[in-house]
Amino acid sequence: MLDTCVIIDLLTDVESLSKGALDILGDTENTLYASVESMRELVVQFNNKKLLNRYFKGSTEVLQAVENELGIEFLPIRRDVGYTYSRLRINEADDHRDPSDHIIISHAITERMALMSSDTKFPFYRNQGLELIEY
Repeated sequence: MLDTCVIIDLLTDVESLSKGALDILGDTENTLYASVESMRELVVQFNNKKLLNRYFKGSTEVLQAVENELGIEFLPIRRDVGYTYSRLRINEADDHRDPSDHIIISHAITERMALMSSDTKFPFYRNQGLELIEY
């Protein structure tokens, strides 16, 4: 599963991805997934006139590029993800209060998928079942 930051880097700044990340992302044996929460975050980023506005005319175009050009499949959030989320211990020491991150982490744990991210607050969640690929 890809964190939203990975998708944004793929859309806008591929050079920022490490060779290891690019090897994983470029391996045709791998199916690339993202949480539908990332879909929401991408729309919010576009609507708030963040970086994506330089590359796309509308938020629908962003989502279509993710699915059609990058080949990433958005996974729906099932209720069992909500239960994982309800049990997730938050990284309070690093003041990690981003609910979108918590949903994406919970989604990856529930689906038993590795999560690729550059977020430095994510390693905390490894002891709760998160398999993290850092880049």
